[in-house]
Amino acid sequence: MDAITAILVSGINSAIGPTAAIYALAALGLNVHYGYTGLLNFGQVGFMLLGAYGMAITVSIYEQPLWVGVLAGFAASIALALALGAPTLRLRADYLAISTIAAAEILRFVFRSAPATPFTGGPFGIPSQVGGSGFTGTWNALNPFPPGRYNLGFLSFTHTRLWTTLVGWALVLLVVALVWALMRSPWGRVLKSIREDEDAARALGKNVFAYKMQALILGGMLGGLSGMLLALGQAAIAPDQFLPQVTFFAYTILIMGGAATVWGPVVGAALFWFLLSSVERGLIITDMMPSGTIGPTRLAFVGLLLVLLMAFRPQGLLGNKQEMMLDA
Repeated sequence: MDAITAILVSGINSAIGPTAAIYALAALGLNVHYGYTGLLNFGQVGFMLLGAYGMAITVSIYEQPLWVGVLAGFAASIALALALGAPTLRLRADYLAISTIAAAEILRFVFRSAPATPFTGGPFGIPSQVGGSGFTGTWNALNPFPPGRYNLGFLSFTHTRLWTTLVGWALVLLVVALVWALMRSPWGRVLKSIREDEDAARALGKNVFAYKMQALILGGMLGGLSGMLLALGQAAIAPDQFLPQVTFFAYTILIMGGAATVWGPVVGAALFWFLLSSVERGLIITDMMPSGTIGPTRLAFVGLLLVLLMAFRPQGLLGNKQEMMLDA
C-alpha cells in the first residue's frame, strides 16, 4: 500500500467509524442549542461526561442493568441543563457560554479528585472490568458479531468496533429523524423565532425561558447519549478525555456541515474526521514532524480550519447564511 492510499484509507476508516458517529451525536445536540435556538453552549463536553459516568457508575458500582444506567446518564444530563439554564437563560447569551464552559471544567476536576475516586476512579477513570462484568457486560452480550476481525473491502474492523459503529450510526439516523420532525413542528418554529428575535416571540405570548430550557435539555441529552456511546465503545472512561477541546471539535463539525441544517452535523462529522485522520496519518508517514508535535499540530489544524470556515464559509457546506446567528 503506497503512502497516498494509506492516508486515504485512514481517513475513510475514521470518517465512517464510531468516533465520527459519537461526535455527530454531540454536534446534533449543539445544533439544537446553537443552530436552531441561538444558545451558546461551550460546555457540551460536560453533558458527555455526565452521560458517560452516570451510565458507568450506575452499572459498575451499583450493579444495575444497562438500561437503568442509560436512564441515569440522561437524568444527569437533564440535571446539568436545569442547573445551568435556570440562572442564565433569562440573561444575555454570553452568560450561558461562560457558565457552560466553566461547569464542564469544574465537573472534570471534581470527577478526577480524590474524594470522588471511590465512584469515578479518580484520574484513572473507570475500566470496564470494575464490578463483575463491568458496564459493558450487557453491551458485549448484545453484540451479534462473533469475536474476530471483519474486512469490508480495504477497511478492517474488530467485532466490538463494528458493533459500536453500526449502533452509533443507527442512533445518528434516529436522532436526525427526531430533529427533522421537531424542527418542522410548531415547537421547532418557536425555537427558530426565538433565535431570530426573542423579544418578538415574547410579544406573541411565548414563554421564551421555557422553550430555551427545553432546547437546552434536549441538546444536553444528545450530548449525554454521545458520552454513553463513547464509554461503551472504548470500554473505559477517564475524566481527562472530556477536555474543552472536545466541545470545539463538535462546533467545528457543526459549522463545517452547516448549522440549522438536519444533515449538517452528520456530514461535518464524517468530513472532519476524514481530514483530521488524513493529516495525522500523512504527518506520520512522511515523517515531516517529530512524533511529539503531531498532537499539537492536529489541534492547530482544527483551529485553522475553524478560522477559515468562519471567514469564507460561515454557513458550512449545507447551510444558509440567513440561518446563521453568529451574534447570538
